[in-house]
Amino acid sequence: MNEEHRALSGEIEITDQLLSEVSGQVVSAKDLGPMLEGALGKDTTHAVSVLLASALALKASDVHVEPEEKQVQIRLRVDGMLHDAATLSLESFRPMLSRIKLLSGLKLNVADRPQDGRFSINEATSPIEVRISSLPSEHGESLVMRVLDPKSLRKLPELGLRKDLLALFESEIKRPNGMVLVTGPTGSGKTTTLYAFLRTILAPEIKIITIEDPIEYHLEGISQTQVNPTKGYDFASGLKAIVRQDPDVILVGEMRDEETVDIALQAALTGHLVFSTLHTNDAAGAISRLISLGATAANIAPALNLVIAQRLVRTLCTSCGEPGKITAQELTLIERDLSSLPKEIAQKVSATTTLKRPKGCKVCGDTGYKGRQGIFEAIAVTQEVQELILASGSIPAVRKKAIEQGMVTMRQDGFLKALEGITTLEEVVRVAG
Repeated sequence: MNEEHRALSGEIEITDQLLSEVSGQVVSAKDLGPMLEGALGKDTTHAVSVLLASALALKASDVHVEPEEKQVQIRLRVDGMLHDAATLSLESFRPMLSRIKLLSGLKLNVADRPQDGRFSINEATSPIEVRISSLPSEHGESLVMRVLDPKSLRKLPELGLRKDLLALFESEIKRPNGMVLVTGPTGSGKTTTLYAFLRTILAPEIKIITIEDPIEYHLEGISQTQVNPTKGYDFASGLKAIVRQDPDVILVGEMRDEETVDIALQAALTGHLVFSTLHTNDAAGAISRLISLGATAANIAPALNLVIAQRLVRTLCTSCGEPGKITAQELTLIERDLSSLPKEIAQKVSATTTLKRPKGCKVCGDTGYKGRQGIFEAIAVTQEVQELILASGSIPAVRKKAIEQGMVTMRQDGFLKALEGITTLEEVVRVAG
């Protein structure tokens, strides 16, 4: 199959040779500009391939194309942060825009309303899905390409969990019924955590069905289904059908409405293990969020097993991170935030004299950070927590009880990772507040 036919069929190939060439020249986002300008001198398809190969080389999660009055700005999101990558003239980018729209199945003659599409990158190891969102803006179509690389999926022990949290998660996800919720904003790694759960419990004797919007990664041995609201197949109707398929485990990509929440809770109460996500600021906030979506405390309390909240922090580059003397202000901050933790941890804090600092090198693109890791908090719904939910379900009361039972907050978890030299206090404060 020739390259032109691949492009027309919604696929594009990134060869090992091209990826190797790009990886050698694009070590940070700012290196993309010169290489992209050179590629545009050859042909449009090659230029699009270079753009995508650069995103793969830098492990970018998103490519942002933003038209301005006289130029087009391209930015890459790497480790959760946007970086300026290239600036092209409106004229030179126009053919690339058409190629990307053609690849992703968007209508070429439509620029005045949002469109969504997708295409695949045929890369040496495994296909990579790219999701496209087009939005009309003042100076043209703004594009965001989300790169869904299966190699970014992790197993449960690779999520950066403390030993106690890893043991808790492994125990809870093997229970025969109930609900496990993962909460956090968009881009906080919820899908990665849920898929890690599925990969951990996957076994021939267990029937696992998912309903997602969209299916981001394909997992063998699991029945995955995608909502299609235009045809009347939404989370609620899909979940009703899934329950009739006799599953042991159900993953609901997101609970957005009262009907979906009600069906999911009923499934959790009738012998199914249900995984799902909610958008809340912390673990305790999941209770009030469920109630605001129409659930009753009488259903939430017995159905809920575990609520997890998470964020992603950038990890220090192992090639250039170097220790620096801890300041009095930093020590005060750490001691204040970690004062409620067990004595052995407090002793470790008081003995800390240095913290690792970001420096910057070629490996990390001069940012000082390379990769990301989760910071977590988790509330195990004990009998006492159930009684609180039934009594009021207030966020402060549930959070206070969880801390009394030994919950380490996300911010505390992040500070502990900073003490271990994994990340920095500044990064934890930036992400966790």
